[in-house]
Amino acid sequence: MSAAPSPDLQSFKAEFFKALAHPIRIRILEILRAGERSVQELQIRLDVDQSTVSQQLAVLRTKNIVAARKEGTTVRYEVRDPLVGDLLDVARRIFNNQLTGTQTMLRALRQEARRPARR
Repeated sequence: MSAAPSPDLQSFKAEFFKALAHPIRIRILEILRAGERSVQELQIRLDVDQSTVSQQLAVLRTKNIVAARKEGTTVRYEVRDPLVGDLLDVARRIFNNQLTGTQTMLRALRQEARRPARR
């Protein structure tokens, strides 16, 4: 029998997933997985203001999910671990499975609604 996971490890995992738990942060990671970008480039792609992009990058940086590199007066960001892209892919497959199940139930409900009621 294996030992119970340490509470510190569980907290570390929870904090990592909390850092991902924002739509803009997910979109930032999806953009950065293609290569590094500046705040300005992210701002244009996301169509949000600079302070929002900077705040979300700060969260990702604090949890070591993205790294920053100064290039002249510009700071460029990249995903620290390419496995984050794999995690996003797995999450997308999970969501697809969930939505497929939901669509199947919706079709069954619609078919049921079309049947005449029995008395």
